[in-house]
Amino acid sequence: MIADLTWGVVAKDLDGLSKRLEATSQNIANMNTPGYSRKEVSFEDQLKEIIDAPRRLPMKRTNARHMSNVKTDVAEVSPQDHLVGYEVYRGDGNNVDPETETARLTESRMLYQGMSRAMNKKIAAYRRVIGGGA
Repeated sequence: MIADLTWGVVAKDLDGLSKRLEATSQNIANMNTPGYSRKEVSFEDQLKEIIDAPRRLPMKRTNARHMSNVKTDVAEVSPQDHLVGYEVYRGDGNNVDPETETARLTESRMLYQGMSRAMNKKIAAYRRVIGGGA
């Protein structure tokens, strides 16, 4: 495995976007289910923390049980899903807005495709280097 921050960030981004696509699809599938609370997935703030870590001053850890103020490993990032139950869209307790969820689905799909293209470009660059520029 290549020890490159870009690979790790792109892989975690694709993982998070995949989970967001799944959650949004479940929201759309349950838009007529009374009392259903929609799900959201967040992970971008964790990835930003990893990317910005070299610019932050980490606290010194003198014991393995001490907490760190800076995440340094992409493996520490995990997409967090949570229910959004405080919003009510309809009288039956369902809070799924089909138009909003469709827009979220489209946005997530476009971001996923963009990250896939970024990964393909990175792979192509490595192939050029290994193949001698061909």
